[in-house]
Amino acid sequence: MGKTNILVLADHPEILATILRLINKNELWNGVGAASATDALSVFQENVFDLVLLGVGVDDQTELVLRSSFTSTNPDMICIRHFGGGSGLLYSEIQHALAGRHNQ
Repeated sequence: MGKTNILVLADHPEILATILRLINKNELWNGVGAASATDALSVFQENVFDLVLLGVGVDDQTELVLRSSFTSTNPDMICIRHFGGGSGLLYSEIQHALAGRHNQ
């Protein structure tokens, strides 16, 4: 079984770097970052992602547009929000989302 590919969108460079560092510490996950919605759409078209993590700077309207685009390309893709709260919460959110997909 390969790594779970996770696209992370956050417009704050330090937060994006921290989230990616934490995700990539997990040997089963591969995190790729995007600093804008445009970047996220471009990266998503070039790669296969299992999960998209929306971080700081993503408003509700942008989230709707991104979710629509992502799921039209990959209906099985999971998209979740992350508002901060430390590495334990981040890991828990990702694991919970992935577990929900596997239980369907």
